[in-house]
Amino acid sequence: MAEEQVVLVDENDNELGYMGKQEAHVKGLLHRAFSVFLMNDKGEWLLQQRALTKYHSPGLWTNACCSHPRKGESTLAAAHRRLMEELGIKAEISKAYHFLYKADVGGGLTEHELDHVFVGTFSGVPNFNKEEVASYSYISLADLELDMVENPNKYTEWFKITFNDFKQHINANTI
Repeated sequence: MAEEQVVLVDENDNELGYMGKQEAHVKGLLHRAFSVFLMNDKGEWLLQQRALTKYHSPGLWTNACCSHPRKGESTLAAAHRRLMEELGIKAEISKAYHFLYKADVGGGLTEHELDHVFVGTFSGVPNFNKEEVASYSYISLADLELDMVENPNKYTEWFKITFNDFKQHINANTI
């Protein structure tokens, strides 16, 4: 099976071409990505622990779902696809904001992404794919914020980078 390709973009999200996902991370090239945040009916946020076999950031906790759209695939369609592939769930989501970041994720790899953030609701038990996800948890925003201060090394770089923007978005909007 061919390696997954990412969509290379400029800072305005204009497509520049395509490259293998791992090569893009080795070279630190800017590419399109998305992140999904899901809240349950108790006001808790769904987190996933990345599988221990992931080639970067294994075992770290992050938002419900993160990945990359494929060539010709919208970020919304990709987010729905990956929610099903990673967590075995369907959820109503909507675009919240986007951000650009560059972060060393260890092992000579760099995440350099224009990340489209989606927010939605899901109250249930994920049927997660063990090749993608090691575990999941629901947590209140206050407990999450405290844990991120006390244990920052438990969380992915992109999650830590966007967390304040995410908090501002949810404080300004209702889901």
